[in-house]
Amino acid sequence: MAPLIVEMKDVVFIKPSKSTPSSILYLSTLDHRPDLNMLYHIIQVYKSQKHDAYPNDQIDPNPINVIKEALSKVLFYYYPLAGKIVKHDDGKFRIHCNSNDRGVPFIEAITNCNLSSLNYLDGGSSDDMEIAKQLAFQLPSLDDENGHQYPLRFKLTKFLCGGFTIGIGVSHVLCDGFGLSQFLHALVELARGRSEPSIKPVWERERLMGSITDMPLPSPINNASAAVSPHLPVTTLVHECFKVDGESIRRLKMRLIKEYTSHNNIKTMKEIFTNFESLTAYIWRSRAKALKLNHDGKTLLGIVVGARRHLDPPLPEGYYGNAIVDANVVLSVKELMEKPLSQVVKHIKEIKKVAFTRNYITDSINTLVTKEQDFNVEGIGAYFNVTDWKHLGFLENMDFGGNVLVNLLPAPCNMFAMVDLCIFAPPSKLDSSMKDGGVRTFVSLPNDAMPKFREEMEALILLNNI
Repeated sequence: MAPLIVEMKDVVFIKPSKSTPSSILYLSTLDHRPDLNMLYHIIQVYKSQKHDAYPNDQIDPNPINVIKEALSKVLFYYYPLAGKIVKHDDGKFRIHCNSNDRGVPFIEAITNCNLSSLNYLDGGSSDDMEIAKQLAFQLPSLDDENGHQYPLRFKLTKFLCGGFTIGIGVSHVLCDGFGLSQFLHALVELARGRSEPSIKPVWERERLMGSITDMPLPSPINNASAAVSPHLPVTTLVHECFKVDGESIRRLKMRLIKEYTSHNNIKTMKEIFTNFESLTAYIWRSRAKALKLNHDGKTLLGIVVGARRHLDPPLPEGYYGNAIVDANVVLSVKELMEKPLSQVVKHIKEIKKVAFTRNYITDSINTLVTKEQDFNVEGIGAYFNVTDWKHLGFLENMDFGGNVLVNLLPAPCNMFAMVDLCIFAPPSKLDSSMKDGGVRTFVSLPNDAMPKFREEMEALILLNNI
């Protein structure tokens, strides 16, 4: 395939359509998780359709005009996203909102090809992740000399076919995936001509303020016990997407249920394994094999758990800040490799149940800073974090003006370029091979480790060597 050429115009700034309050906003304890202090980038892929199929939508031959206008309108409601992230002397971040601020940086770009020639970045090509990088907004010099950051940035790239991509970079300090999805749905509603979002945004970060103490906490793993990989550290990683069809996941799950009931001499399970739990266990083990983690070391699986529905009182509708905690499973690499895989799945199921309780969430918030400062194993292979995008609504009801959102994927920049992270994402709407509830799995590994991981994922499809 010929190299993708992306020609960019100058950066412009989109300000809220009306005057907004000038204020300094505080963030929650969860917003201050050190591992969230970075940008994450997603790429939306829009296919252009005939306009007469969407008679009620706002029609403009140039989608850039529609997006710019809608962005300006939605920023009136989400004005903190048009402010600046400022780190104060106490080490805490604040959002400085001023109606005289420049707004959200926005770049227009054009390319030399059709989206169909890229298969709409469905994950089937090894080039997709590198192309996603080109379509993301990456201008680190944009932030000012004092280190003040723009929390949101947009890059709209037009293709010859009339389709386009929107590269969205957002600071995880301000919102999690659920919050970003809420913002993007509001943007699309205004692009369709609505006068206001159907769900009004709520700040109220004081609801998730913890009571941090200096009480020492036992570490699940430490520098002496953490597993290490001969492939790490490295300066560059390989980023790939693995497509796992729904039938392969279901067969894996049923095989694990059969293994568990047989091993424990029971006829049935009270709670069967889920697709997520089964696939997570398989990938955790496969990654440990690929990285050649030492068997006497420990490895930690962190599952990102949404806390919104499990708080008492619940968060108000419209809250778009971080409302996530980690559910952690710690095993020695020897245990991970030699235990029946169904037992690993059982550990995952059990910690998920605990993580959904009010006490667990409250304790996670109250001890967050101590935990994060106590030990950090990121980047050496011992830590593995899995986040699930399948139920965030990123691909649902996001069409406007004859433009159909057919795909969404992470761009391997900043947060999504880390060896510690795995993302489960829904398949492209145009991928006929994934119509049965499949999952796209995005991972980043050292070049020397990726062939073994690829072999493990191919074995999953064949249901061999599990």
